[in-house]
Amino acid sequence: MKRTPDAAVTSLPRAPRDEERGRVRHYVITMGIRVVCFLLMFLVQPFGWWTWVFGIAAAVLPYIAVVTANAGGDSVETALESPQQGIGAAPTTPPTAPATPRIITLNESAVSAHGTESHP
Repeated sequence: MKRTPDAAVTSLPRAPRDEERGRVRHYVITMGIRVVCFLLMFLVQPFGWWTWVFGIAAAVLPYIAVVTANAGGDSVETALESPQQGIGAAPTTPPTAPATPRIITLNESAVSAHGTESHP
């Protein structure tokens, strides 16, 4: 199943690999349009105002392609979402502290090879 960017389960940003793939695809499409404009500039006869439009597009599209390819998704700030809100659960109350604090004491002693304790 192909994952769409709008079908996000969490509020995490897109994976870097997916983001890079999208930027490269956008760059290739834009540069493909540039090549078509460059060819149309010479192939469409008679020359006229559209020749200038194709020429300007062929000159400007590389800049647009590079700027949009280098613009990452870092500028998009994601908001934190509560998992309880997503599943519709009632909020839980934090556990209460015990009335008397528990104290755990550990005593260490060395055990000899014969199984008897030796005290320093």
